[in-house]
Amino acid sequence: MEKMSKPTRPRRATMTDIAKLAGVSQSTVSLVINHMSGAKVSKATREAVLRIARELGYPLERHAHAARESRNLILYLTDELTTSPHAMQTIDGAKDAAWEQDCLVAVFATRSDPELEAATLARMLDHPALLGVIYATIFTRAARLPDALARAALPTVLLNCHERGGGRSSVVPDELAGGHAATLHLVATGHRRIGFINGEGWLEAAGLRLKGYREALAGANIAFDAALVREGDWQVSDGYRLALDLLALPDAPTALFCANDLMAIGALDAARELGLNVPADLSIVGYDDQDVARYTHPPLSTVLLPNYDMGRWAAETLIAQARSAHVDPPQNEHLHLEMDCPLITRDSVAPPRSRL
Repeated sequence: MEKMSKPTRPRRATMTDIAKLAGVSQSTVSLVINHMSGAKVSKATREAVLRIARELGYPLERHAHAARESRNLILYLTDELTTSPHAMQTIDGAKDAAWEQDCLVAVFATRSDPELEAATLARMLDHPALLGVIYATIFTRAARLPDALARAALPTVLLNCHERGGGRSSVVPDELAGGHAATLHLVATGHRRIGFINGEGWLEAAGLRLKGYREALAGANIAFDAALVREGDWQVSDGYRLALDLLALPDAPTALFCANDLMAIGALDAARELGLNVPADLSIVGYDDQDVARYTHPPLSTVLLPNYDMGRWAAETLIAQARSAHVDPPQNEHLHLEMDCPLITRDSVAPPRSRL
C-alpha cells in the first residue's frame, strides 16, 4: 500500500519575491511596505510594489499594523519658541498627551527659515520610529505646508494654524468668540463706552477679536465708534500709550478691552498715572490669561487662550489617526476645531460710577 505524501504547504511570498517581480531592490520594497513616508520612491514604483504584494498574498495589513505599533515619536515642527510663553504651553500639552500614550515629542524650531525646515524634514521623515507630525505656528494663520511634508503619506495635524481647503486636521483658538465674551462681560456690567486696544490688524487673531468686539456691541444695540479703537504692538508700552490716548478723549471710555494681557498691564499703569482707580473709575479686561494676570493690582479679568489644551488635542488627534486603519484618513475624518476661549473673571471689572 502506497503511503500518501503530505500535501506541500505553499511557500509564503517574501519581500525578495516582490522585489524581483517589481524590478526594484529589497530595501525599496521594505520602505514601501513599512510606509516610510520620507523615502524617495516614485508613486508608480510604490503602486507597483503594493500591487505585486497583493497578487502574491503578502500580508500587508499585518505588516503595516506592526509598523504602526512600533512608532512612538512625534515631530513637533514650529516657527518660533522664544517670542512668547504660548509656544511652550502648547508643547507641554502635546508632550503630556503623548507621554500618556507611550509616545515622545521631538521639538524643532525653524524661525520660518525654509532651508532649515527642509533640512529638518529630510532627516526626520526617514526616522523609523516617526508616528506623525504636529506643524505649529506662533501666530494663528493659514499655513502652506513644506513640500516634503505635503507629499509625505504621514499623519499631520496643524496647531494654531489651518490649511486653505481643510486638507488636514487642525486646531485654532476661537478668537471671535473670545473677543465677543470679553466685550459682552463689560456690556453686561453696565458699560456702553468701551475702548478697544488691539494688536496689529493684519494678524488673523487681531481681526477676529475686533470682529467679536463689534458683534458684542451690535448685539447690545451699542453703535460701533472707530474713535474708541486703537492698534498697538502687543507690548506693555503700547498699552500704556494707547490707554492714555483713549482716556484723554472728551467723552472717555469707562472700560477698556485690551487684546492681550501685556497691553492691559500698560493700561493699568496709565490709569494709575491718571489717578484712576481700577475698577471703580475704569474697568479693564485683557486676553491670554498669562500667569502675570493673576498678580496685577487688581488681578486682571481676561480671556483664556487655550494653548495647553490645543497642544493636547493636536497630539491626541495625531496618535488616533496614526494608529487607526488609515495612515491618511478620508477627507470627512479630518477635523477642524476652533477651541473655546473662556472668560476668566477677577477684580478689574465693576459697573461704571454712573450705574452705582
